[in-house]
Amino acid sequence: MKPVLFHPKALIFIRGEEPDIRKQIGEALRDLQKGISLGLPLSRPMPTVAAGTHELRVRGKTTAIRVFYFVKLPEAIVVFHAFQKKTQKTPTQELTLGRQRLTEVLHGNV
Repeated sequence: MKPVLFHPKALIFIRGEEPDIRKQIGEALRDLQKGISLGLPLSRPMPTVAAGTHELRVRGKTTAIRVFYFVKLPEAIVVFHAFQKKTQKTPTQELTLGRQRLTEVLHGNV
């Protein structure tokens, strides 16, 4: 099984969420570790962030959470950004921050 590497800020955000959301994220990441390919409605590709990037789409009772992850590394799955979704379209600011955090993780600048 591939290990999951987290950007520290993504991990802090996820740990601050309600237990049901953390459980859904954990189960999805476990499936990815087993090599299971996730699809809609749980996950979708996010090529606007980077090739090989996907978005977990998790809903709680009162909130929608998005978690960006990268699967192109042969040695690990990288979770690099998580945020609360408040609009239909992913805000440009979140896409930009996601790109920045992915670069930080891939280049060891975290």
